Amino acid sequence: METRRFLIANSLSDGAAYHFTWSSLDTAPARFAHTHDYYELSLIERGAAWHWVNGETALLSEGALLFIRPDDRHWFRARRRTGCRIINVMFRTESADHLVARYGDDLAGRYFWTDAAMPEVHLMRGPRMERAINTALELQTARRSLARIEDFLLAMMTRVVDYAVTGHAAMPPWLAMACQAAQRPEVFRRGAAGFVASAGRGHEHVCRMARRHLGITPSVYVNRIRMQYAAMALGSSDQSISSIALDCGIENMSHFYKLFRAHYGVTPRAYRTVHARNPVQPTGGASTARMPAQPS
Repeated sequence: METRRFLIANSLSDGAAYHFTWSSLDTAPARFAHTHDYYELSLIERGAAWHWVNGETALLSEGALLFIRPDDRHWFRARRRTGCRIINVMFRTESADHLVARYGDDLAGRYFWTDAAMPEVHLMRGPRMERAINTALELQTARRSLARIEDFLLAMMTRVVDYAVTGHAAMPPWLAMACQAAQRPEVFRRGAAGFVASAGRGHEHVCRMARRHLGITPSVYVNRIRMQYAAMALGSSDQSISSIALDCGIENMSHFYKLFRAHYGVTPRAYRTVHARNPVQPTGGASTARMPAQPS
């Protein structure tokens, strides 16, 4: 298939830092693929689309958020049965590259800056999907300034995207659904077995595809979600550590402590000491000043 290269200078009006479109995709196959000299963020807002990228084809469902790089060779077309409405934002590479230089700990090796063969895709659902749409649509009527596109990118990458549900544009839909299902306690409590059951495929096949598309095994993926759940509970409740471990589906406390330390670098107790402090209503400690009694 012929490949053409698109230039952002042909899309931006004078002084604009980004180009925004919100449109319905055609169902006809593309006559050519394209690359471009800019970054492109695309969100499947409604329906579904076929995406051909770097030699592979995937069906993108509603809520797919793609971080497309300049040299990704690709094209979209709507799925005939559902149609597709897509939000697309394109902007100069230099508008975002300095963000990764400044916030490397959060952004390096991810989003637009991954070396993977396929562009990164995140799957939005529920309130996170609504937040993604609302954040993107704010660009439609905003002044198309550099400050505005930088604010948008940081919001999408640090406040909207769910880090736990990450893959790339060629991820099979059944694997994406298993990733979504693994967010639920009734699934992650079962460990890798819960993930495999949600995928509805054989264990070996699921493990092989998880390594290909996620870069990790189902067990590692689920344990990451378990530890995020544990950290949230430690920082926001008085629940005992053993009870939290059981809520994560882990009965062996030694194994729980080992997993937690591997993810956060400290023990669960140390994590709670730091993250459970309440500066508004402190409950005690050396730094808490004694205040005179107040009438009830």
